[in-house]
Amino acid sequence: MKIVIADSNALLMPFKNSINIDSELAGILGSYKIMVPAPIIGELKKLSDKIPEAKIALKLAMTKELVETETMGDASVIEAAVKMDGIVLTNDRELIGIALKQRIPVIRMMGKKRLVLTDHKNR
Repeated sequence: MKIVIADSNALLMPFKNSINIDSELAGILGSYKIMVPAPIIGELKKLSDKIPEAKIALKLAMTKELVETETMGDASVIEAAVKMDGIVLTNDRELIGIALKQRIPVIRMMGKKRLVLTDHKNR
């Protein structure tokens, strides 16, 4: 089973882009488990004041297993991916670049309704 580490951007995808991340991930990975770095919960709480979809994304995040990290923000996603030997799920360009430089595979949106797997070899 593959471990997928979701950032706040990824947790917003289903609600902002009407994409079914579960069926997309199943198509790419087969069996998988989404995990969320604990600091992402705080990010979503802050975003929920500005972005209506963040409240629903927070509820989604709370249904996933949390990964405790020593870092915050994007660094917590990278830390969790390294710790869990996971794949980062995001559409954040900066985070994608950081992950790929560290040879961490990334799943990101392609177009408006599709997810694709990218690694350091097929950027």
